[in-house]
Amino acid sequence: MTPVIHTTDYRVEPGATVDLTSVSTLPAFADLGKHKLRKALRERVRRFSTWQELLYAEDRRAVLLVFQGMDASGKDSAIKRVTSGVNPQGFRVTNFNRPSSQEIEFSWLHRHWLTLPERGRIGIFNRSHYEEVVTLRVHPEYLRARKLPPRPVDEAFWDERLADIVAFEDHLVRNGTSVLKFFLNVSPEEQKRRLTDRLRNPKKHWKFDPSDLEARQHWDGYRRAYEAAFQATSTATAPWHVIPADSKPAARVIIATIIVEALAAMDPAFPDADDALVKDIQTLRRSLGP
Repeated sequence: MTPVIHTTDYRVEPGATVDLTSVSTLPAFADLGKHKLRKALRERVRRFSTWQELLYAEDRRAVLLVFQGMDASGKDSAIKRVTSGVNPQGFRVTNFNRPSSQEIEFSWLHRHWLTLPERGRIGIFNRSHYEEVVTLRVHPEYLRARKLPPRPVDEAFWDERLADIVAFEDHLVRNGTSVLKFFLNVSPEEQKRRLTDRLRNPKKHWKFDPSDLEARQHWDGYRRAYEAAFQATSTATAPWHVIPADSKPAARVIIATIIVEALAAMDPAFPDADDALVKDIQTLRRSLGP
């Protein structure tokens, strides 16, 4: 049985008010089991790979995939699994942590501009420019290190940043980069289970960061910041998708389905050879003989 997925069920419509406390973190089809979900993912990854090859060959448009979520929501594993089997030449993953001393010398969007995908490529932001309106909104004290002009950090400050993001993404779309944004929506209970597993399992100790527990104390603050970001920045051309993430296999299938649908809608194709190239090919074929 293949899960039937209506991707619009997960899309945040422009201007919609989002209440993450009322959104399910587990899709109904998660009970299909890991074997069937992995099979569904493999089928979608094959289609993803086919479309990526066409996008790369066409060399006119690009795709930017943005991944956000609470700690332990499964961002890293989702990126790994969804892109498995896809030609690594055609995409790049960028992880955004705290900006360096050099990066804070520029506008806060500067480092994101520098890592955008080239034409024909797929760029993946693992965390992104949205950290600047989520993490910093929860921890405004971090702004002191950013060398910003003195001004009140009030609602107008955050509204301006959100407007900057919309303008940034609108510009990308108008210039041929499709933007898909995914929020992996994990429940507090499932997050606790995953963090506990990291502490108990020696093979997962490397994943644990003490800051994860500190961030958990601010769960409601992060939730409200994300809700405000979704309402302000989910647009018709750069939509947010809230992905139920308590089941990692199910979340990956949903994400892959959304990506494949978006690429199919773009419908990239192998470019036609120009007259000069056709003439050169004919000459080379004659030189090889019958």
